Amino acid sequence: MKRVLKLGIPKGSLQEATIKLFRKSGWKIDVNSRNYFPEIDDEDIQCSICRAQEMSRYVESGTLDVGLTGKDWTLENNSKVKVVADLVYSKVSQRPASWVLAVAKDSRYKKLEDLKGKKIATELVNFTRRYFSELGIPVRVEFSWGATEAKIASGLADAVVEVTETGSTIHAHGLKIIHELMQSNTQMIANRTAWRDPWKKEKTKEIVLLLQGAMRAEKMVGLKMNIPQGKLKELVEHLPSLHAPTIAPLYNSDWFSVETVVEESLVRELIPRLIKRGAEGIIEYPLNKVI
Repeated sequence: MKRVLKLGIPKGSLQEATIKLFRKSGWKIDVNSRNYFPEIDDEDIQCSICRAQEMSRYVESGTLDVGLTGKDWTLENNSKVKVVADLVYSKVSQRPASWVLAVAKDSRYKKLEDLKGKKIATELVNFTRRYFSELGIPVRVEFSWGATEAKIASGLADAVVEVTETGSTIHAHGLKIIHELMQSNTQMIANRTAWRDPWKKEKTKEIVLLLQGAMRAEKMVGLKMNIPQGKLKELVEHLPSLHAPTIAPLYNSDWFSVETVVEESLVRELIPRLIKRGAEGIIEYPLNKVI
């Protein structure tokens, strides 16, 4: 019987970002909107789509061997799974999201203790209850099906615990953040029995290696340029690189081809400096993976 790794892909806001990341890592996943079992161009993997909120339960039960979900939902479900790796990516940016406590901008609530005996609306019910309980602050926590930010304006809650990446949506709803409860990011999690299987463990580690390589490449680019021999030493000393740039002589010339990998954020300032120091024929190109 052929062995397969049962992989869970998160449905919802992370789905597109996850499929894009896998594509850049070397796997093509085809999703049909009416099918929860997308095709993947790897006969060793069997994909399923389920909500990130439920992923850790399916992985814990063994329905899935591994899956991608938020750290927040693993904590919310109190699931006993193996966290294989942190994968910091999202639909907006490559940084962790935050679960924050927000109140009306003109609210008299300034700190957690001010909410003693008050009502908090959130989708992250279990975690929020544990958080306030451990601090010894009695609050009423109610589940919110959505439009959580509107609960305060409509008088249905005194505060909300909501996830945000930039805070812009919360501020746009007339709220202010008074406390951060936790930071969350996407994680690769594994069923503990599956993780003890050598083949499944190795396959999972290979996937993580390439996913992390693709994420690392998101922030970096390759630079290639020609530099005259007389200016080579000075220029290379000022050239960022992962370890050291690659240098090769040009045919029948006293010029050299220099290639390096740098953070994309440095390029707009770096290229003018390289030109001033004598570099020519500069080429910038995107990277798929940096491992």
